[in-house]
Amino acid sequence: MKNKANSMALAALFLLPALASAHTDDAAHGHSGLLAGLLHPFTGLDHLAAMLAVGVWSALAVRPVWLAPAAFVALLAVGAVAGFVGVAVPGVEPMIAASLLVLGLLLAQRRPLPLALTTMLVGGFAFFHGAAHGSELGGAGQWLALAGMVCSTALLHGTGIVLGHAVVARHRWWAAVAGMSTALLGAVLLVRMA
Repeated sequence: MKNKANSMALAALFLLPALASAHTDDAAHGHSGLLAGLLHPFTGLDHLAAMLAVGVWSALAVRPVWLAPAAFVALLAVGAVAGFVGVAVPGVEPMIAASLLVLGLLLAQRRPLPLALTTMLVGGFAFFHGAAHGSELGGAGQWLALAGMVCSTALLHGTGIVLGHAVVARHRWWAAVAGMSTALLGAVLLVRMA
């Protein structure tokens, strides 16, 4: 089990350079259809890191464990719908970067929060992630793309929960490393926007 977990972590590290920010403002980056929506959460390090952080943090510090992922998925969908009906949401990119910073610090400290605060915090961040993606959704396949993105997001949360239970809970330093790496990514993104 230990060798398998180490191999998975090493493989993930080698894949990181291939990942770019999920929000490139490139017209070719728009979503169309179920497959595009399913793949999108895996194409940007910011989205991928946030989804996994929510899952791992939930496994370690949130009870019930499904609360934060459910809040994230629900508000991600609301934000996406707001984006593709044309609601202009200010501060989307800084809030996505801030979500990485905050979620990373919560994960690194394995810090539980009151349920209402957990739901508001995670849901609020999810709304901004959804708004960013929703503004990219377009065409006849936008609802299918949204469905795919919601499914992949839930899958990434589930993967984070499994990793949290299987690896991070047994090796406490993994939470600190994963959390600080996520927080550092958020801080770097914030500095780049300044």
